[in-house]
Amino acid sequence: MEAPPTESAPLLAGAPLLAAISTNIVAILRDRYGRGPMTAKTYAIDDLVVVVTRDRGFTALEQTMMDHDEPSLVVTMRRDFEHDMTQLYTETIERLTGRTVLAFLSQAHVDPGITMETFFLDAPLEGFAAVEIARPRKPRRPPPA
Repeated sequence: MEAPPTESAPLLAGAPLLAAISTNIVAILRDRYGRGPMTAKTYAIDDLVVVVTRDRGFTALEQTMMDHDEPSLVVTMRRDFEHDMTQLYTETIERLTGRTVLAFLSQAHVDPGITMETFFLDAPLEGFAAVEIARPRKPRRPPPA
């Protein structure tokens, strides 16, 4: 895993940051599951970071359960596991981005095997933008004269 940023080492940005996030999340999965996904892609948009993993992220036990028509058990087990992993994932994202994680969401899809780890940050990441459209407010009427 990447070394934590220090005062002398600035935070990563752009593609190196995205690569570091993917690499660290895959390393956590390999360490905790005993195997990891074949591919991982990280997206950063404004104050949102999404890590998508694909292919072969399931253990032999999970694959056996899916082969015997029990995919909902795998999804439930993954959801419970992700709940237990929240702190480790959150600390990793905070260390790499220099931002505080406000919320973490995780979703697993069985066929095809795709998992999404979604992090909402307390502030936008530089260089990653989004357009926000808010419901316009009605203009205030001046008080009657």
